[in-house]
Amino acid sequence: MADLATAPFGWERTALAVEKVKERLRRATAALGQAGVPYAVVGGNAVAEWVGRADEAAVRYTQDVDILIRRTDFEAAKAAMATAGFVHCQTLDVDMFLDGPHGRPRDAVHLLFAGEKVRPNDATPSPDVAQSELGAQFQVVSMEALVVMKLNAFRLKDRVHLLDMIGVGLLDQTWPARLPPELAQRLQQLLDNPDG
Repeated sequence: MADLATAPFGWERTALAVEKVKERLRRATAALGQAGVPYAVVGGNAVAEWVGRADEAAVRYTQDVDILIRRTDFEAAKAAMATAGFVHCQTLDVDMFLDGPHGRPRDAVHLLFAGEKVRPNDATPSPDVAQSELGAQFQVVSMEALVVMKLNAFRLKDRVHLLDMIGVGLLDQTWPARLPPELAQRLQQLLDNPDG
């Protein structure tokens, strides 16, 4: 254990943690890209990409990396990720890549599969990787597909991510009409009460 007198302070540790996530994201997407595996970054890093385009000061960082691939590319993805030092494992039916043999699930690269529901009761399946665009450093899921994914999950962190997008003007009252009724109702709740 580090001596407390020389250990980084809380904010320094936070900055280091953010850099580790960014490095893990860059390494994973580079490995998939070099292997020709179609992918799209989803989850909190995709939200950060979209929110950052509107207002970089509003970006909220995340502790893990979520990547969407096609099930047919799973074996190729495993091989590509192994070349970058990632170790495949499955925990509670979630496929993920640990960052090395001593990596933790909390810090892993989590996989979602295109065209499949994350949970059986989701209103819609995950989008295809084709519903994405090239960002500054990686392929990112389209904003419309990301919004649908966040509305499907609708956990507290997903609602916070959606509120971040509302807060920077990415989502407004025109959006519910684009969505299936169940998801439109969820978004409308947030639009009607953005301050909680």
